[in-house]
Amino acid sequence: MLRRLPHTPLTWLAVAAIVAASALGLWWFQPWKLVTDAEVDEELSVVASVPAVGPTSVGPVAGTSATAAPAGPTVVRSGTFVTHEHDTEGTARIVRDAAGRHRLELVGLATSNGPDLRVWLTDQPVRDGTAGWRVFDDGRWVELGRLKGNRGDQGYEIPSAVDLAGLTSVSIWCKRFAVSFGAAPLDPVG
Repeated sequence: MLRRLPHTPLTWLAVAAIVAASALGLWWFQPWKLVTDAEVDEELSVVASVPAVGPTSVGPVAGTSATAAPAGPTVVRSGTFVTHEHDTEGTARIVRDAAGRHRLELVGLATSNGPDLRVWLTDQPVRDGTAGWRVFDDGRWVELGRLKGNRGDQGYEIPSAVDLAGLTSVSIWCKRFAVSFGAAPLDPVG
């Protein structure tokens, strides 16, 4: 036979505290994000290529020189993501358009979903494994915004005021738990 609990104020206070703690825990950890994905399919820059000049080519395209910069967007830095707190794959690239503006593009990103994920450009080197999990807030960093989706192609405008000198990596940063889900070095191209 079940015994009925007394309806004392202390009992109600304990029940209210448990409910409040459970609600706060669900909001803080957002465990459903571990089993859900947010897919993004933004249009990425169509990158121009520099005409090939060498012993097997016929020379530069008419009206251009071998050292002329492409007229369209060009990739100036790129790198491949490494896994940190969560499995992460894909490529990051900084693209400069013809007007000189820069944009970070995440190509084929695949990582876990999580609470409060941000895209950071940082001055920290990318390290494999747990050694790289928590280093990206140690130095200089610039937040480009919330991660739009944990899967797919997406782009982030880099404000013109941002000095890219020394910003050598990008991190998918969980701001709530101060940990990197994954990061990519941004090595110069060319």
